[in-house]
Amino acid sequence: MNTIFGNNISMAEKSLDYLWSKQQVTLNNIANVDTPGYKARYVTFEDEFRRRLMAGRQGTSKDISNIIGGSRHLIRDTTDESARMDGNNVNADVENVELARTTLQYQYELNALNSDISRLRTIIKG
Repeated sequence: MNTIFGNNISMAEKSLDYLWSKQQVTLNNIANVDTPGYKARYVTFEDEFRRRLMAGRQGTSKDISNIIGGSRHLIRDTTDESARMDGNNVNADVENVELARTTLQYQYELNALNSDISRLRTIIKG
């Protein structure tokens, strides 16, 4: 199917994986908002992915496909200082906004993928 859509399906898959992990990490942060000493975590993907794509932009579609396939997201701990006495640095308001944002991004990505697949169905049916 990648020959029809280029690398769109692979990119959508990586984006959805990243957004899913980001939701899980954010939910975990929210669940630990009252855990003493807990440090919020976050997921990185975009900067590394952009850097890899820029480095390979002169390559072929197969090279780009390999770059997309080899991209991974990383889960990191924050190093932000905590204003709380218990050492926890989770800000529930920030986490809830991030969860809403990530949920909307996930829905948008799914809609875009469904639209691509619908176009393929239309082409096949004639």
